[in-house]
Amino acid sequence: MKKKVVLAYSGGLDTSVILKWLQLEKKLDVIAFIADVGQKDELEAAKKNAKKMGAYKVIVKDLKSVFVKEFIYPMFRCNALYEGTYLLGTAIARPLIAKAQMDVARRFKAEYVSHGATGKGNDQIRFELGYYAHNKNIKVIAPWREWRLNSRAKLIKYANKNNIPLMGKTTKEPPYSMDANLLHISYEGKVLEDPWKHPEKKIF
Repeated sequence: MKKKVVLAYSGGLDTSVILKWLQLEKKLDVIAFIADVGQKDELEAAKKNAKKMGAYKVIVKDLKSVFVKEFIYPMFRCNALYEGTYLLGTAIARPLIAKAQMDVARRFKAEYVSHGATGKGNDQIRFELGYYAHNKNIKVIAPWREWRLNSRAKLIKYANKNNIPLMGKTTKEPPYSMDANLLHISYEGKVLEDPWKHPEKKIF
């Protein structure tokens, strides 16, 4: 029998490619774990696409209530605002997603967990310390630290080659990245890193 990996799956380009990559390159059965933290859009499409790609299981977990009661409210009570203004919505959601992901790993006796965080930011740390807090012996696969698919163009080429269904517009390079949940929408990277550029009005 193949070994199993639980992937934190969003349905976007990165994690869709990762799902197939884990199957083809690592020879693993992939359990696609979709955490509903209030992002609203594309949950059903993500579930459908994961099934199309042959995921061993697709699990959608509604974490909104837990997110509010056990993460957002305590964070607000201790006034945890980065530099006095940033709501930390993305950062506070990651430990919850990691915990729920580890619950799935235990349930299916998965030896591995995986995420789509790049190898240069804080998200990889949030996910992985979250995993290790619940099982110090879990094996983590972080594709962005291993593969050579280091650009959006290469990801799209891989997706097309392997018949990976993609949501939304994927051929055009986005000007920045976005993460949404029940608390907020976070925009970061690329053009927003240039202090001489004004953010587009539509992001507000």
